[in-house]
Amino acid sequence: MAEIQFSQGVKEEIVPEVRLTRSKDGSQGTATFYFQNPNALAQDSTDEITGMYLIDEEGEITTREVKAKFVNGQPEAIEAIHVMKSEQEWDRFMRFMERYAQENGLGFSKS
Repeated sequence: MAEIQFSQGVKEEIVPEVRLTRSKDGSQGTATFYFQNPNALAQDSTDEITGMYLIDEEGEITTREVKAKFVNGQPEAIEAIHVMKSEQEWDRFMRFMERYAQENGLGFSKS
């Protein structure tokens, strides 16, 4: 089990585009998630977005850096940024992403 939530207990069904960057020495990294028309922004959704929660069998990774994008006053996307400040945080994040990718048919390509 690996899922992403914006409100605890409410699984986000839309699979994001994820971009990863990492410092040359491997000590820091950033993951940028982009969700196009996510369920969390649906008009009938009454759940409050409190952060982005990456949940799997190892536990939970949380980020509060979550921004909604609006076009003509209508919610269109969510961008969330997760910063990893150590090699251990990077490794933990990559284990989550491997599980999430397997469950959701994601692939990886280097730029």
